[in-house]
Order: sequence, then structure tokens, then C-alpha cells
Amino acid sequence: MSFSGMVKEELSRQVNAARHCRVAEIAAILCVCGNLERLSNGQEVLKVHTENELVARKYFTLLKKTFNIDTVVSLHENTPLKRGKVYLVEIEKQQKEIVMQACKLSAEAGTGSLSIAEHSLVLQQSCCKRAFVRGMFLSAGSISDPRKGYHFEIVCSEEEKAKLLQDVIRSFQIDAKIVLRKKSYVVYVKEGAQIVDMLAIMEANVALMNLENIRILKEMRNSVNRKVNCETANINKTVNAAVKQVEDIKLIEKVRGFQSLNEGLAETARVRLQYPEATLKELGMMLNPQVGKSGVNHRLRKLSALADELRENKEELL
Repeated sequence: MSFSGMVKEELSRQVNAARHCRVAEIAAILCVCGNLERLSNGQEVLKVHTENELVARKYFTLLKKTFNIDTVVSLHENTPLKRGKVYLVEIEKQQKEIVMQACKLSAEAGTGSLSIAEHSLVLQQSCCKRAFVRGMFLSAGSISDPRKGYHFEIVCSEEEKAKLLQDVIRSFQIDAKIVLRKKSYVVYVKEGAQIVDMLAIMEANVALMNLENIRILKEMRNSVNRKVNCETANINKTVNAAVKQVEDIKLIEKVRGFQSLNEGLAETARVRLQYPEATLKELGMMLNPQVGKSGVNHRLRKLSALADELRENKEELL
């Protein structure tokens, strides 16, 4: 099962003890999957269509516990262009009115699409906002495998619903953004720490701990890689510098000889030739008297400058 599937499985088993929070979650499911359909006999039916069994099961449970409504979940074959099956939950007559009124839902004329007002009483409390986000994610959300990357999104069919969801999420100080993808509006969060916060908001505690463990391992691995890369770069820099120093010293020895150097430079040159892999500190310890790193570096710079002069003079002669 994918990480997103595990999150939804955990959320589907949660049923809030507070009635007002259950109402908010029902409202979210209806905003995504529901519509008000008028039959040929003039009767209106509140329907929820979903391809996700978890959504159908959660909606069925919430209706029973919140309104004591017993309904039937029917299974239908999808259209020829789409594979899979669709779960259908229908509510008729007075029960439909009870749910619509409790959730403060309104239906769009013609399409029957359901929506909830931005300042609805259903979304006044923080706990209800959490339940609303949970219902929206369960119905139309996804989260990427954190081992590969961080991406959390909920797909909305209408811009108004996306903006409402964005406002609800931002009320928890999370920077949710909206992007238009084909004909849908996608509310998304990409930063790892904020996705952890999203799981906390939805009360997906098991998934949150799993994600945190993965994040810790990734950060440790990245930290180790950074240190290794830094040490490798320093080693390469040291080796390249040592190779250049040996080349310079050999040129001086060939062209002028060490007898042309003062005692300190000559001793440093000989020690560097004898120990090409030694660090500046180690070179300083081998000199008599001993010299610090800065002193050794100063002498090697002088030798390098002298070698550069010899190269320039050679080029001028040519």
C-alpha cells in the first residue's frame, strides 16, 4: 500500500466524538463527492459517488453515528472509458433535508454541485476545521512517498471550494497554495515540515510518526553526505596544492638548486619532497626548529612565487 493509502486508511477509521466535528467532515465529503439530483418524479436525492471504498465506508459510518441514518452503499460499474467501480450512497426525502441543513450546504442550480459558505457555522471552531480538512483529503487528497519527495495536495472541482480549503488550512499557519491543473484546482503544500503539520491537523498520528522517522533518516543521510563531500573537497584541495608545491620545488632544484635558497626555505623544500602527502602541521613538526602551519604555508608560498618567476623567465628566453 502506498503512503497516501496508509494515511487514508488511518483517517477512515477515525470517528470524532463531537457531533459538530462529524458534521464538518460530512460536509467536506459532500462538497467533493456529493450532488443533489432531481429524479423524473420531481423528488430530490442527495448522492455521494466515489471510487474509494474508504470514503464510502467513512460517510456511511458518519451518517449512522451523527444522524442515525441507515442507508445502503451500492456498487456500480464505472463508465466504459474508466476502469474500476463506483460506490454510491443515496439519501432521500426528510433525511436529505436534515443532512443538508446540518451541514449548511447549498446546491448549485442545474449541476446540483454542493458547496458550503466560507463563514459557515460548520467551520467556526478549530476542531471542526480539522475535521473538514480530514474529510477533504480522504475524498480527494494525496501525499507523495516521503522517501522520494514531499508533496501534499487536495483536488477541488471549483475555484471557490479550493479557496475555502486554502483559507481553512492557512488558519493553521500553513502556506497552502493553489494551482490550476487541467480543469481542477489543486490546493497543495510542498515543504516537509508543513506536511508534518498537515498530518497533525488531520490527526493522522501514526502516519505523522512514520513521516518524521523518514525525515530524520533523510536529514542524517544528507548531513553525512554533505560532510563527506566537504572532506573530499578539502582532501582534493590539499592534494592538488601538494602536487603543485612538489612541482615548484623540483623546478627550483633543477634550475637553481637548493643552495640558492636560505636555510629555512631549503629545509622546507627538502621535507616537502620527502613527504609529499604530509599536512602543513606535520611538515612544521618535522622542521628544526619546528614551525607552525602559517609559517610553513608562508615558506611554501615563497617557493611557489620563486618557481613562477623561473617559469616566466624561461618563457621570455624562448
